[in-house]
Amino acid sequence: MSLAPEFRTIESMVRGHALARPRDAALRQGARRLDWGALDALMDRVAAALQRDGVAPGQAIAICAANSIEYAALFLGALRAGVVVAPLQTGSLPVQLAGMVADCGARHFFVDAAVPAFDTPDARRIALDGLAQAQPLQNWLASEGSRPLPVQAEPEWPFNIIYSSGTTGTPKGIVQPHGMRWAHVARAESYGYNAQSVTLIATSLCSNTTLVCFFPTVARGGCAVLAPPKFDAATYLALAQEVRATHTMLVPVQYQRIMALPDFGRHDLSSFHMKFCTSAPFLAPLKADVLARWPGGLVEFYGMTEGGGTCILEAHNFPDKLNTVGRPAEGHDIRLIDEDGKQVATGETGELVGHSGAMMSRYHGQPAKTREAEWYDGQGKRFIRTGDVGCFDADGFLTLMDRRKDMVISGGFNIYPSDIEAVLRGHPGVADAAVVGVPSTEWGETPVAFVVPAPGAPQPEEIRSWANAQLGKTQRLSDLRYAAELPRSDIGKVLKRQLRESYGAA
Repeated sequence: MSLAPEFRTIESMVRGHALARPRDAALRQGARRLDWGALDALMDRVAAALQRDGVAPGQAIAICAANSIEYAALFLGALRAGVVVAPLQTGSLPVQLAGMVADCGARHFFVDAAVPAFDTPDARRIALDGLAQAQPLQNWLASEGSRPLPVQAEPEWPFNIIYSSGTTGTPKGIVQPHGMRWAHVARAESYGYNAQSVTLIATSLCSNTTLVCFFPTVARGGCAVLAPPKFDAATYLALAQEVRATHTMLVPVQYQRIMALPDFGRHDLSSFHMKFCTSAPFLAPLKADVLARWPGGLVEFYGMTEGGGTCILEAHNFPDKLNTVGRPAEGHDIRLIDEDGKQVATGETGELVGHSGAMMSRYHGQPAKTREAEWYDGQGKRFIRTGDVGCFDADGFLTLMDRRKDMVISGGFNIYPSDIEAVLRGHPGVADAAVVGVPSTEWGETPVAFVVPAPGAPQPEEIRSWANAQLGKTQRLSDLRYAAELPRSDIGKVLKRQLRESYGAA
């Protein structure tokens, strides 16, 4: 992995802020505040406790809890000991959590009261909130004033293990090295992160979506403000105004709910310098609305937790490219390949593969899955496969078509659900829509739509007929069903597998 020679660890940058500005706020949540000096001392107590318990550099701990100051300090303290952190999704089933804790080999499992009790024979349970059925964090920590033995992490050392989302089985553990996180911090200055930054965190710390915003904030000396765990658009806006937020990372469904508030314009959001979005399709009309009514820049990141290639759309600089996800980031090599793994010609559609300094090391304990995710060019250069299909325009901006696994093949024709969804959203009776392919004896697969109806929407069959009149013959919907809401992950991705399964069950 090629890295700038100035590589630094994030935990060492925290110590620098603690020495220079010990009384300035580092973390805020509600009425609570932790300054840099106190954060640094708490990180020392975490690292010393892990060393006391024999957790060696490169070994793992797991965390499953709502965002809190303790969660953030624990994550950073583990890094100071060279320990790998596996932040787990709070919505996971106990059997999935048990599998992930075992898979990463966690020596300790930190939880809050929302995590149900289940057996983790090889991992000691510790309660971040003091309420869970486990040893309280305050009793576990090393004594005040403790200092750990120094550990100097190297760029290739594992930093964290992010588990991919999944509805069945154990998700894949994506091992991200320190060098990958440093690459995110290194580009942070260009987005205005500094000691005066106030970043409003409204997504879970278990998600890479959040961490690509949280760690640059902390590393550059800004204050991270943790919003209430359950997202509410009105609460978010009031908090943003109160703390004079300068930066935030939100997923598209959050932007959608915020912009839909009738009193959005009454809030003073003039402090915002930059807003970010990633993790799910960000529709061009919504981007345009954010640009028009919310002060500050708007940046969309396209990429994967596995890393590889990232595209960046600075929407405020390219308002005529809102239908794209931008151009490859500096130093990122993104190419398109066909079904046989061969590069396609310029202007053609293909699967995206990417190479950069920000790439996962591997899938933890799954060498076969790791090989499936890799593609090598003729010179042996390693790329990560995205599973996404897209094409570049003449200016080098990337337009995404769909996930390759979500593409519907009907009668031998490739159908992109996103094209059909775009048509459906043009109907005034459609608040949201998702299209999936289901088995068909006649065509192999056929597209089916799930629609969240807007107030006053007509019968589903009327919307289906309206859409089919505008779609190509192979795209036409065989069925359309209303749903109160679309199933989404913690970071707003529509769970199309669940839609397929529910349709099959029905």
